[in-house]
Amino acid sequence: MHKAEEDLLVIAAQQGNEKAFTFLCKYYQTSLSRFAFKLCGDRHQAQDAVQDAWIRIAKKLKTLDDPRAFKSWIFKAVRWCTYDLMRKSLRNEADCQQDISLENITAPEGDEIGKSEHFTTLLSLIEQLPEIDKQAVYLFYLEEMKISEIAQVLQIPSGTVKSRLNRARKILHERFNRNKGEIS
Repeated sequence: MHKAEEDLLVIAAQQGNEKAFTFLCKYYQTSLSRFAFKLCGDRHQAQDAVQDAWIRIAKKLKTLDDPRAFKSWIFKAVRWCTYDLMRKSLRNEADCQQDISLENITAPEGDEIGKSEHFTTLLSLIEQLPEIDKQAVYLFYLEEMKISEIAQVLQIPSGTVKSRLNRARKILHERFNRNKGEIS
């Protein structure tokens, strides 16, 4: 979907068009579910968080001033709903897994990179990154978000996002080359 189309759908949804809102929900459902799962590690909890987020989004959609900020706004809502559910779960069960896990990410079908050893190695190396860098890498490379959108989702300055991505790239480059030497 083009950005202009998304903006028009958001405006229509803000004006009460249920079909536009439903379309946006369906369009982003998979990405948001995957993002929530990466935050909490539990599929059921991730689905609950996304559902809670959509309810909050529906209630507050009219307060969104800039339709162009919709994507980062909904990812931020899912992030907070996921954290809320994790906190509740921690109170009830001490075993809530809080690390982002990238092990279930696969490349798009037909994409040769998904079949290569390099992709598997890279995912393994991403998994070993510090938590704060891992979130930025996930959103930038796997969700294809812009720096400014990531900054809004993580509620940090754009410069910090760039620093985290740069640090993560350096770490991944070092470790990948070290790992490559071990494979050869």
